[in-house]
Amino acid sequence: MLAMPDTPALPERDRLLGLTADYILEHGVAEMTLRKLGSAIGTNNRMLLYYFGSKEELITAALAEASGRFPILGKAFAIMDDQPRPLRERITAAWDAVAAAENLPFHRTFFEALGLAAHQRGRFDSFLGSVGRDWREQLAASLGGGGVPRAAADDLAQELVALWRGLQLDLITSGDRAGTDRVIASAAESIARRAATAAAPES
Repeated sequence: MLAMPDTPALPERDRLLGLTADYILEHGVAEMTLRKLGSAIGTNNRMLLYYFGSKEELITAALAEASGRFPILGKAFAIMDDQPRPLRERITAAWDAVAAAENLPFHRTFFEALGLAAHQRGRFDSFLGSVGRDWREQLAASLGGGGVPRAAADDLAQELVALWRGLQLDLITSGDRAGTDRVIASAAESIARRAATAAAPES
């Protein structure tokens, strides 16, 4: 009988990143120190600094790693890119993906990190930059694919991201999924109507 080859070990940085993502999803980030984290995942603060440079960069990388464990979040952008589907339907279906109950652990950690970053400006610049840029750029590209001019697509994307994030926070605090669905349905009608107006050729 042939022996099975050994599974290649993850590079150390990747291994530590995965363990850090595990840690922040369970314990959050507000009270995390590199020393406490290192003790919990079997390393030390010096090694964490060696691989990630700073606590802030480690948190940013770990949040990105954690988000990859919730593929339904990424599904929202795939839905928004489905151009043949009416925009109103895409917006409500994308919200279904974002608001799925299995995403709640990530939402909690994300908003905890966001509050920390907003309070300690200058320490989490890369995190704030990605938070302020990534979703908006992806949604603006989706809207642009439907013929919405760039300036209007940017504005509508900003509005939609703000709405989604506000409703994510509402889900965490109130748990009122039905209420958030009603809000998104009304907003989807409005956004779709304005997108169509912006995309219409001038007569």
